[in-house]
Amino acid sequence: MEFTSLITKHEGKTLEFKRDISSLKPIMKTLVAFANTAGGVLIIGRDADGTLVGVKDVLQSEERLANAIADSIRPALMPEIEIVSLEGKAFLVARVPHWRGPFYLKAEGAERGVYVRLGSTNRMAGPEILAEMQRSLSGISFDMTPCVDLTEHDLDMVKARHIFKSAGLRLDKSKLESLGILVPFAGKLVPSIGGIILFGNKKTRSRICPDARVSCARFRGIDKSEFLDRLDIEGTVLDALTEVPTFIRRNTRLAAKIKTMVRRDIPEYPELAVREILVNAVAHADYSLSGMRIMVAVFDDRMEIQNPGMLPFGMTLDDMMAGVSKVRNRVIVRALGVLGLVEEWGSGYKRVIEACRSGGYPEPEWQELGSALRVVFHPHPEAVKGTWLHEPVNEPVHEPVNEPVNERQQWFLAQLGHDKRFKVTDLSTHWRVSESTAKRDIYDLKERGLIEFIGPPKTGYYRLKR
Repeated sequence: MEFTSLITKHEGKTLEFKRDISSLKPIMKTLVAFANTAGGVLIIGRDADGTLVGVKDVLQSEERLANAIADSIRPALMPEIEIVSLEGKAFLVARVPHWRGPFYLKAEGAERGVYVRLGSTNRMAGPEILAEMQRSLSGISFDMTPCVDLTEHDLDMVKARHIFKSAGLRLDKSKLESLGILVPFAGKLVPSIGGIILFGNKKTRSRICPDARVSCARFRGIDKSEFLDRLDIEGTVLDALTEVPTFIRRNTRLAAKIKTMVRRDIPEYPELAVREILVNAVAHADYSLSGMRIMVAVFDDRMEIQNPGMLPFGMTLDDMMAGVSKVRNRVIVRALGVLGLVEEWGSGYKRVIEACRSGGYPEPEWQELGSALRVVFHPHPEAVKGTWLHEPVNEPVHEPVNEPVNERQQWFLAQLGHDKRFKVTDLSTHWRVSESTAKRDIYDLKERGLIEFIGPPKTGYYRLKR
């Protein structure tokens, strides 16, 4: 990028300014963080307020900077340093590519001296980030790690076979091995962490990967001060791909646009694009980070989908938008691909933009938030001004809309259509889901006016609404 363009930009993940080299340690931290994260450019000669002050004795400053880099950083770091003139002033420009490291400050050591770039700041890399850097160098993703004390009995094979059968695939031990769901260890096959995240039974998931889950919330207004609705998906992240869209539909609005006597129903947010982002969140979340999970938040003016984990090392948002792809979770991405849930690597951004443009929606915003990545959707213009067919269930208006039901709900309706007297436990048992999930499915059918409950609470049953 041209220097005249760079000098006017704001600091960020790959750009930083310094007035001079009077304080070398912060400069060394920045160069280490650039090299470890995604590369970057350091410009010396611009003040914090944007004033172009230039560098005095620029040749001497260049030599001092080069010597400091050689003496202070390990392994040897060799950025490209050049002198640039603008408006009669000289500037030092150090360009650092992303290199195999990790790089660290010699004075602080290989454990405490490693820094990464989070936004426009340099942060010391903690144990989890250091482990991720080592995995990135070795080419072994976190979800490929064998769970050495587990067996294939810790996988919910009934549910796994049903999911693959729904995709027209047969699941056997050889398929589990080829996908990395089962991996060899000490002469036997054990589940990988990715296998547990996708198909582990509830008890094992809660012990091995308790944060590999999705939480949803609907807030009143434009901040998080008051909940209107919330949902913690109790199943795996695969269950979330079915349950989250239902949550979004019941907490967002549906507008109508009349054109040439034909009514077109417009969801508040682009369903195809939202699904793509949700699938990508599941595929690329950093499941090694404790205390963080995938979050879906609906506000009055926007919807946010956030997954834990910075972009993979060596990547920037510009790279992602250009179609560059780096896979963080090889087992999970491979399984999602076989199931037809993800397509060509690196094409997700393009599909999201095309879905928004074709539907007349604003393009979403991607935000790097340190150790998380957030996508912000804004409502359709017709939804902002529009004629409402359907309001969120937490608002006063409840007008049913013809929306597709999920597979469990289709099965439940089919049983009721044969005059079978089914309850919540029947749905839960047949599909091997929690009772709370079954209750949400049935509640949704009741809200749509498709079924009703007959009889007392303990002995009654559901039937199709007549």
